[in-house]
Amino acid sequence: RGKSLDPLGGTRFQPGALVSVRQQEPLGLGHAVWCARDIVGDEPFAVLLADDLMVGEPGCLRRMVDAYDRVGGNLICAQEVRDDQAHMYGVITPGSRDGALTEVRGLVEKPAPGTAPSNLAVIGRYILQPEVMRVLEGQGKGAGGEVQLTDAMAAMIGDQPFHGLTFAGTRYDCGDK
Repeated sequence: RGKSLDPLGGTRFQPGALVSVRQQEPLGLGHAVWCARDIVGDEPFAVLLADDLMVGEPGCLRRMVDAYDRVGGNLICAQEVRDDQAHMYGVITPGSRDGALTEVRGLVEKPAPGTAPSNLAVIGRYILQPEVMRVLEGQGKGAGGEVQLTDAMAAMIGDQPFHGLTFAGTRYDCGDK
């Protein structure tokens, strides 16, 4: 963009800077992302969930950026999970596949056991287009009574390219013993 942002009263952020935002109320991941709307502006952005530690070479976000450079649009990180675990995640309805990249034709947050459209679960890394903020703006609560990022992303499918990148490294869920 070539210009600095001044969203926090004097603190200057350059394009590409790592910025954190505090969510004042626990209203869901969608709400947490929406809280960063003034910093995101009209640029694509990455979301990294701190409770997912991704270990691999090259790193997960590096792989995602490389894939984004090829396909653009929205990109989420995916991992194959056992069928009996799918109900704990957002799950991808897959389309065509190209190696580790899978076209996303649908998303469902925490499907009822036995109803998941695949075993590709969405895990804590995203590269999203700024249009997701407009979707989140008017979105109500979803699964668990929270504003779900998965629901907002699902609403954008078909409007822009949307892919999942299956991560080949190791994921540690810091919220799970």
